[in-house]
Amino acid sequence: MTFHYEFDDTDAFATGAIGQPGERTFYVQIRAEGRTIAVKCEKQQVAQMAEHLRNMLADVGSPAQPPSPQIAMLESPVEPDFVLGTIGLGVDHASQRLVVQLEEAVAVDPEDLEDVDTEDPEAVMEFIRRMEDETEASMVRVLLTPAQAVAFCDMAENIVLAGRSMCKWCGGPIDRSGHACPKMN
Repeated sequence: MTFHYEFDDTDAFATGAIGQPGERTFYVQIRAEGRTIAVKCEKQQVAQMAEHLRNMLADVGSPAQPPSPQIAMLESPVEPDFVLGTIGLGVDHASQRLVVQLEEAVAVDPEDLEDVDTEDPEAVMEFIRRMEDETEASMVRVLLTPAQAVAFCDMAENIVLAGRSMCKWCGGPIDRSGHACPKMN
């Protein structure tokens, strides 16, 4: 089901991960106007969104009071409405809010690529534009207060850091069952 939502007043902009480190599924959750929308995403998408929002806060200023962590925590049950593709971020200077637009990832049938010269950047861009025009993807656009953005960034940073430990020799993740470090051969 395809939908488009625009929320000027958002109750919560949350993130979280479900599962054990190394097997976690990440989500962004929007709660506004009596609706809850969950977007399945990648760990790096959450990390990059937090990093960019943190940088953009310089344009709108920090909140006067520390934000409540509850506005950035997932509420159960978490049922994904779509998988995250494109992320758009901006600043609405008139309202002193941050703009976040989350768009659904569009699946491409490998057969559609048969006639595209994947070595030619122009051909690839033309294919992408054509796919975007032909495919109706879900989209959510929200305006966040600085407090909501700070709470999201704090939560995102904590969740990303709560993952697997990294090997001090090779930089690879260490699973609960151990780690076969290539530097130890």
